[in-house]
Amino acid sequence: MRTAREDDFPEIIERIQRWWDDSRTPEESQKLSLLLPRLFLQHFAGTSLVLADGDGIYGFLVGFHSADHADEAYIHFVGVDPARRGQGLARELYAAFFERAGRAGRSTVRAITSPGNTGSIAFHRAMGFELEPGDREADGGVPVRDDYDGRGQPRVCFRIKLP
Repeated sequence: MRTAREDDFPEIIERIQRWWDDSRTPEESQKLSLLLPRLFLQHFAGTSLVLADGDGIYGFLVGFHSADHADEAYIHFVGVDPARRGQGLARELYAAFFERAGRAGRSTVRAITSPGNTGSIAFHRAMGFELEPGDREADGGVPVRDDYDGRGQPRVCFRIKLP
């Protein structure tokens, strides 16, 4: 594991488009990659993490320390190679981010996902994240904030307090 660098951007974008192609059309995978513009690695590489070996990147977490909320950090985008899922790599990335955020004086970490991403919801719950209140409840009683990222873009919001 290492700190991300701006020059990781092209490889991370390629990974997003490839790793999510089993659940999305090529157009949807392309749109998904647009959620991570280069500016995140230009301005937040120092708080983002990469798992890589001789074959390249096999996991990443892009996150940052909030400029407006001095006690908060935010996890924006996380990916693990599908061939390596189930090995605790995402948990390792989150733990490292939590540790670094805590050292920087952050006591809360936030994240979001879409209501249909049941795997992400289950993962965040297993990591100890609380579900934040929403405007309505989706399947399984999951609170959803409608239009969170714009009209027709509902999200499930998470928060965890660091020890």
